Amino acid sequence: MTANDSTQPTTTYDSAFLRACRREPVPHTPVWFMRQAGRSLPEYHKVRVGIPMLESCTRPELVTEITLQPVRRHDVDAAIYYSDIVVPLKAIGIGLDIKPGVGPVVDEPVRTRADLARLRDLTPEDVPYVTEAVGLLTKELGPTPLIGFAGAPFTLASYLVEGGPSRTFENAKAMMYGDPELWADLLDRLAEITAAFLKVQIEAGASAVQLFDSWVGALAPADYRRSAMPASAKVFEAVSGYGVPRIHFGVGTGELLQLMGEAGADVVGVDWRVPLDEARRRVGPGKAFQGNLDPTVLFTDKDTVETKAREVLDAAAGLDGHVFNLGHGVLPNTDPDALTRLVEYVHTATAR
Repeated sequence: MTANDSTQPTTTYDSAFLRACRREPVPHTPVWFMRQAGRSLPEYHKVRVGIPMLESCTRPELVTEITLQPVRRHDVDAAIYYSDIVVPLKAIGIGLDIKPGVGPVVDEPVRTRADLARLRDLTPEDVPYVTEAVGLLTKELGPTPLIGFAGAPFTLASYLVEGGPSRTFENAKAMMYGDPELWADLLDRLAEITAAFLKVQIEAGASAVQLFDSWVGALAPADYRRSAMPASAKVFEAVSGYGVPRIHFGVGTGELLQLMGEAGADVVGVDWRVPLDEARRRVGPGKAFQGNLDPTVLFTDKDTVETKAREVLDAAAGLDGHVFNLGHGVLPNTDPDALTRLVEYVHTATAR
């Protein structure tokens, strides 16, 4: 597949997930969960014993197994490629690691123009394990779509400039406000790296892609439009020719939903803070939506979960396309059986 290819019928083309992304009629509302492949599953912890996070992302057979685990257990309508948003940065030589209980930590933060030279182009040869793993997965998944993913430029820049997770983003925002040219050049470089990483996944067989902008909710709308949106738009435009649905998701982004829709995604992900009918009003027509059950609801009883899930489905009733998901990732202590029951409930409640 190349960027010049139009969408071609495949074994996944008529899946409920891809039909919903294209805003076409579906046999039932499709379901998948962010972070479904991983930390809430005992089988995941078993196969990860003794293997550091970033190393696990470079083992194709292990990536395949972990990606498939929630599909087998929960009967979700799509798989999400098991990886991490910092994998492409590690692949181009940035010194970083994922520290348990902390998250990604960068050895030498990016703070000056000279530091940009460390952000070289990413090529398929940098991530052969991704091509191999996606190939293995598409064979195993058959008619179930595989979603590729990457971190959005703003979130990647935040990690790089801060040197790790942050609550205030004081260094990143200081660069954004104080040296807007350097900030723009940094995000532009990251947009190119991110687009290249998504292209590898699509060309290997991914049926859709999601751009995670985990930290962009820290921005006011005017700052997002000026200092983050152009880079995300560049990523979406770079993969537009492949014909696969493009999903955009951020946390705490209720005030940014209209702009995130304008950035170029086909599907706008919504966290739990904004009801889907209100999200549609803010974004406008022409988009499908994804979301948005509060992940903590899964710690309650079965009846409460179904009641809250029904509220999400009712709010989505007027949407042209809806993919049921949580309003953020699966929390580590979530009972896997609660996820399985939720999938069954949504499928049954929305059967056409």
